[in-house]
Amino acid sequence: MTDTLRPVETAAPDAALTATGNPQKLKRSIGIVGGTLLTLSCVTPASTLFVVVPDLFSSLGTATALTIAIGSLLCIAVAFCYSELGTLIPSAGGEYAMVSTMAGRLAGWLVFVLSLLVVMIVPPVIAMGTADYLAPLVHLNPSIAGAGVMLLATLAGLLDLRANAWITGIFLVLEVIAAGVVAVLGFAHSERGAGSLVSLQVSGSGGHTDTVTAMLVVSGLAIALFITQGFSTAVYLSEELENPRRNVARTVLATLAISTVIILVPVIAITMGAPDLSALTGGDISTMVTAWSNSAVGTFVSLCVALAIINAGIVMVIQNSRVLFASARDKAWPGPVNKGLSRLGRFGSPWVATLLVGVPGAALCFVNLDTLYGVTGVSVTAMYLLVAVAALLARRGHHRYTPAWRMPLWPAVPVLLIAVLAYILTQQETVYLLWTGGITAVATLYWAFYLRPRRDTRWLVSIPEDEQQV
Repeated sequence: MTDTLRPVETAAPDAALTATGNPQKLKRSIGIVGGTLLTLSCVTPASTLFVVVPDLFSSLGTATALTIAIGSLLCIAVAFCYSELGTLIPSAGGEYAMVSTMAGRLAGWLVFVLSLLVVMIVPPVIAMGTADYLAPLVHLNPSIAGAGVMLLATLAGLLDLRANAWITGIFLVLEVIAAGVVAVLGFAHSERGAGSLVSLQVSGSGGHTDTVTAMLVVSGLAIALFITQGFSTAVYLSEELENPRRNVARTVLATLAISTVIILVPVIAITMGAPDLSALTGGDISTMVTAWSNSAVGTFVSLCVALAIINAGIVMVIQNSRVLFASARDKAWPGPVNKGLSRLGRFGSPWVATLLVGVPGAALCFVNLDTLYGVTGVSVTAMYLLVAVAALLARRGHHRYTPAWRMPLWPAVPVLLIAVLAYILTQQETVYLLWTGGITAVATLYWAFYLRPRRDTRWLVSIPEDEQQV
C-alpha cells in the first residue's frame, strides 16, 4: 500500500540519458497557437461528429445532444484537473506522470495502462470511418481503408512537430467548414423545435418510438466523454510547448470550449433537421446532408471529413508515440525495450515509438468496432477518475507552493468528479468492464513481479530538468 500512496521521486538516474548524463527530453518548438491546432486536431471534432456521434444517435436518438452537453460539462471539471496537474508536472508522459507524482507509482502505472489502451484504440476507431466518406469517389473496405490511414499517419508522425502543426492546421480548417455546413443545413431544414432536444425519443424496432431512459443517458456518458477526450493532448505536448506553466492550461481549456461548440452545434442541428426519427436514429449524416442540399455538397462534406480523419490519425500518432517515449525514458520496460523506444530520429521525433503506435493501430482496424468503442469508453472514464484523485492530492506538501495554474472550487471539483465518474463506470456493459479489468489485472501483475521489485531502477518518473521547481 505504501507504493500506492507515496509520491514517486522525480529524479531518474537510470533513465534514457543524453551525452551530458541528463534524461533525454523533447525540443520546445511550438507556442500556444501550434499547440491548440494540434490539440484541436486530436479532438478532431468533425471526424468525431461523423464517425462516433452516429453510434450515439442509434442508441439515444433525440437525447444525443443532451448527453453530449452533460458530458461536456463534466469535461470542464476534468479540464480543470488536467490544467492544474499539467502545469505542475509538464511531461510528455501526460496522465501517468501526473498521477505517479501525486498518487504514487502503482496508481501512475495503472493510468499509463489505461491511457495506452485509449491511445492504441482511438486512432483505428476513427480511421475506419474513412471508407464511408470516400464512398462518393471510391468504395473501400472499412478495415483496409482504416489500416491505410493509420500507416499514412505513421509516416507523417515521423516528421518534425512544427511541420505537423501546419499540416494539421490546414486539415482542421476543412473539417470545421464541413461541420459548419452541416449545422447551417440542419437548422435551415428544421423539422422539429428546440423541445425535441429533451424529448428523449429513439426509433425502435417495427417503426415504434421508444423512450430513452435516464440510465441509458448515464451509460452513454462514457462515449460522450470520449467524444471530447482529445483536449488532454495539450498535457502530452507540455514538454514541447513554450512556457508550459501558462500555455498548458490555456490550450486545454480553449480546446475544450472550441471543440464542444464545433461538435454540439451540428448535433443540435441534425436532431432538429432530420426528416424523421427513424432517419435520426439511423445516423447517416451524409445522406441527410445530400437530401438537404445536393450531391455536390454531400461529396464536398464527405471529402472534408475523410481529410479530417487522416488529420486525426496524424495527431493521435504524434501524441501516442510521446506516451511510449516517456515510458521508456522513465524505465517502464526491460533495458533493450527502453533503449529502442527512447530513440529520436533526425526530425526530433521518437521514431521507434511512432512505429509501435501506428503499425499495431493498423492491425486493430480489423477488430470488432463495438468492442473497441466499449473498451475505450470504460478506459477513458477510469483514467479521468484517477486523474481526479491526483488533482485532489495536488496541493499536498511542497506542491502547494509550486507556481502553477490553480483550478477554482478545489477540492469540491475533483471530489464531485470522482463520485460521478465512479457511478458512470457502474452503468457500463459487463463485457467491456471485464475486458478493461482483465487488462488492468495483467498490468498489475507486471507491476508486482517486475516493476516493484526493481523500484530503484524501474518506473522512475522524470520531469524535464528545466521545468522542475525547487
